[in-house]
Amino acid sequence: MSSESTEVWTGWYRDRRGAEAIVIAVAVSGRGVHTRIRGVEYVGPSFSGLSAADSGEALSGCVMEWDMPLPVALDGAVQQATLGCLLALGERAADGRPDRVDLSLTLHFGGAAYESGIAGGDFYEALGRIRRQLPAGAEFGRRLLESA
Repeated sequence: MSSESTEVWTGWYRDRRGAEAIVIAVAVSGRGVHTRIRGVEYVGPSFSGLSAADSGEALSGCVMEWDMPLPVALDGAVQQATLGCLLALGERAADGRPDRVDLSLTLHFGGAAYESGIAGGDFYEALGRIRRQLPAGAEFGRRLLESA
């Protein structure tokens, strides 16, 4: 990733070969997601669109899990919350992409957990499901990155 501003989160990657800690970097400008798994650099326009930088091979047959801080404003006060993200990418289909993309988000806020359920990889659709469950007047304290 270039020297432009990024947000960085730690998480886990799991597949048939085992699990390893990963770092996920997302450009604040919304121009991409970046991570390195077992020495291979993966980049893409979104979490579910990661491909190997050298070969273009889509990431598949794995699970990625990470947490993101996400402040929530309620009654004029901003409270810290955490958005737990779980992305499951199915096996590679004939077109080279994962045969399924399952994304589940859980917002831990105010002593409660708000879940998106399974969404087909659309981060903002899943986040919208959570937003509709929040108490009246609650809003996310900042805009999440477009590339998510």
